[in-house]
Amino acid sequence: MSDERRDDEIKEEEMIPAGGNADELSDESSDGLSAGQADDGEEHSDYKPVDRFDASVVHHLSGMYQNWFLDYASYVILERAVPHIGDGLKPVQRRILHSMKRMDDGRYNKVANIVGHTMQFHPHGDASIGDALVQLGQKDLLVDTQGNWGNILTGDRAAAPRYIEARLSKFALDTVFNPKTTEWQLSYDGRNKEPITLPVKYPLLLAQGAEGIAVGLSSKILPHNFCEICDAAISYLHGEEFTLYPDFPTGGSIDVSKYNDGQRGGVVKVRAKIEKKDNKTLVIREIPFGKTTSTLIDSILKAIEKGKIKARKVDDNTAAEVEILVHLAPGVSSDKTLDALYAFSDCEVNISPNCCVIEDNKPKFLRVGDVLRSAVDNTRDLIRRELEIRRGELMEQLHFCSLEKIFIEERIYKDRKFEQAPDTDAVCAHIDDRLTPFYPQLVREVTKDDILKLLEIKMQRILKFNKDKADELMARIKAEIEDIDRDLANMVEVTARWFAFLKDKYGNDHPRRTEIRNFDTIEATKVVEANEKLYINRQEGFIGTGLKKDEYVCNCSDIDDIIIFYKDGMFKVVRVADKIFVGKNIIYLGVFKKNDRRTVYNVVYRNGKKGFYYMKRFWVASITRDHEYNITQGTPGSKVIYFTANSNGEAEVIKITLDPMEVSSKRKSSIFLERDFSDIAIKGRMSKGNIMTKKQVARIGLKSHGHSTLGGRKVWYDPDVNRLNYDEHGRLLGEFYDDDMILVVLSNGDFYVTNFDVNNHYEDNISIIEKFEADKVWTAVLFDADNNGYPYVKRFLMEATKRKQNYLGENQQSRLALLTDVVYPRIMVTFGGGDAAREPMEIDAEQFVGVKGFKAKGKRITMWQVESIEELEPVRQPEQADDEGAEDDADIQDAPGTPEDEDPDAGKSEQQVIDEITGQLRLFENE
Repeated sequence: MSDERRDDEIKEEEMIPAGGNADELSDESSDGLSAGQADDGEEHSDYKPVDRFDASVVHHLSGMYQNWFLDYASYVILERAVPHIGDGLKPVQRRILHSMKRMDDGRYNKVANIVGHTMQFHPHGDASIGDALVQLGQKDLLVDTQGNWGNILTGDRAAAPRYIEARLSKFALDTVFNPKTTEWQLSYDGRNKEPITLPVKYPLLLAQGAEGIAVGLSSKILPHNFCEICDAAISYLHGEEFTLYPDFPTGGSIDVSKYNDGQRGGVVKVRAKIEKKDNKTLVIREIPFGKTTSTLIDSILKAIEKGKIKARKVDDNTAAEVEILVHLAPGVSSDKTLDALYAFSDCEVNISPNCCVIEDNKPKFLRVGDVLRSAVDNTRDLIRRELEIRRGELMEQLHFCSLEKIFIEERIYKDRKFEQAPDTDAVCAHIDDRLTPFYPQLVREVTKDDILKLLEIKMQRILKFNKDKADELMARIKAEIEDIDRDLANMVEVTARWFAFLKDKYGNDHPRRTEIRNFDTIEATKVVEANEKLYINRQEGFIGTGLKKDEYVCNCSDIDDIIIFYKDGMFKVVRVADKIFVGKNIIYLGVFKKNDRRTVYNVVYRNGKKGFYYMKRFWVASITRDHEYNITQGTPGSKVIYFTANSNGEAEVIKITLDPMEVSSKRKSSIFLERDFSDIAIKGRMSKGNIMTKKQVARIGLKSHGHSTLGGRKVWYDPDVNRLNYDEHGRLLGEFYDDDMILVVLSNGDFYVTNFDVNNHYEDNISIIEKFEADKVWTAVLFDADNNGYPYVKRFLMEATKRKQNYLGENQQSRLALLTDVVYPRIMVTFGGGDAAREPMEIDAEQFVGVKGFKAKGKRITMWQVESIEELEPVRQPEQADDEGAEDDADIQDAPGTPEDEDPDAGKSEQQVIDEITGQLRLFENE
């Protein structure tokens, strides 16, 4: 539709005068004339005046949106922002590659020259072309670059186009171009031809990725690994299942559990690679995709400023590789800080893919698997077309070779009729006559163009014609045609061989950079630094981090929740703030941890003003913030008499002093009671509890601290994330009590012990991780570098040290042959080299060498050349009695000791206690 026609339609719908617009129609002119009148006072016949404030008048803009805006949106979607599924390229990328192919002579060209050449095909100026070319060059696949092309790690920009150079890569020349299979169209000005799509014989869109924002939609396709794409293509061709996951040039690690094959709604977590240089320094080696070292450092510094991460400074030592040093503050856990970096900075980011492509001249949302299948099918069709084109060319060559041979051997060019023919038409008719008997030998019918081509043969070629060479050439052509026919009948295998060829030729240049892992979810409240101090003003009923002059409660973070218990039995959870009113009569407040069942609250409360006294133990796992709950039975006048919060379920013993008026004078000794909270079962916060006493209580005091009644905690180790957990993921390490430790043995001989905190991080090269047993004897066989590499055997105990020690010795050249914790190990030594004729040696290690320290050299096994060392099945097992004795010892060791007496009334006479209680009762009455 022409612009003139479109304008006329809009004017008819909106009744706008010719040459006017909507603003002119609605506003009055400066001389008092309405917009519907001309300056000469005459009203045009093709419009009528419209008052912009008249609610009854409707302005129709549908034509504008149906035509102008729709045209613009379609252009942006189809011609600028979204890649085409056929070749995986946006129009500007396609035009750049087409221009580079036209300019290609094997040498580098100035980028400025390439940009200028591309402007013949791309109508959007040099800036967009230059930026697109730099992005292509940084992907290191289609463009071979020279000069400063910027750095995707640091975000540094490329040098000016006049300083940098580029040419097509060998991969691009192999896979992207073939003018015989390319569909062409006129360029925007009609002076040149450009490809509609390039005949790309590879899933280029998945290898490079793509990102673009159009009108009303966007596309974000993540890059994938070159070799894995080839393997997936081969699997698809053979009808096998395949999976593809992103691979980023910036490295890092990725969690693809919710990738959803790259379609809308999926998400991937990408993390930086962080290592421990030492206990005070963390090193970031790789960064998440889409981030640079500058943006990453800025996010870390912001987290440090907010107090979420405690670090002294951050150094950027990035050059060819990323190296960001995070120096921790004194007394800060490196494990916790590592998790905090993931939780509060851009060291962990979420990326949402959106696989939107142009197919059949309209946008479609597909899966990554769909894109691969389409690209592989397209590759197979292109290879088939190339084979068919080549076969047609060979058939034409064979046809003309046959004609040429007949023409020369039959000496048709020396025929009298040939020589006496009056014109070319007569010559052609005569030659066609002579060739008629030989038609069955030819590939196809002879045309006049074939005969004219015969007439162009030079006499020198005729004189040098060799029948044997002609037959040999025709045989080669026929053999190649047979090969092509065989390939056309087996296109699946031909296409699979093509992808295998690409992988063998270019795969080594594109190793996987991003590690695929399962991430454990990091709860921000568990790793955030306690960067604030919580205070309380009991008189006014305020709590907060800004009450610097009031009573200090505990350290907290600015994202924590605070749980508050009151004397009347009510409690609630509130968000920490600078200052917040929570009310008076607070008996306890602290940081609340959601789903925490290890923190147990021990409570004694009075039911009503004169009711019974109850004991209860409960936990608070999850409640609604700012909603009030009651730990009593709700009877008016109820009051909490005793309260403790125990982080590991401890149960103390309390001493209760009854009201002397409630006790008979003859039984004054019964004024004191003792109750052990360990006798009370842990239940929910709504439970009533057990009756402690029916008499009035004067005072409750702590008699002795108790131990945890929750027992040991089962701990699992998940090798996928190298972390401990309590959620039954991975391998069970055992049940751990307060003093138990974990032994970690690395493949290089280092060992150390840690606690069983789930925030601990462990190395990738772990050979053994288990519950530490101080009396376990280990047997190691090693090749000692200090003693000519001879094999030694040693038996030793691992020490409980948190600092890394090495049982192989200080010489790092020593090699471990085997390490076992079998009680009676047997070792087989096989000789090699010049000593291969010797019989293998069997060693009973328990008899061969005694138990010493882990630093001991051990005992040499032999000086002969050793081929291999392996462990044999033991022939002896520890006696059952020893096991039973060990279990008894363990039971004795785990039994809790007698708590120390902490009686608050120790050393006082009975009368002193009664007088003190009487005074306290008066205080209670005054309250």
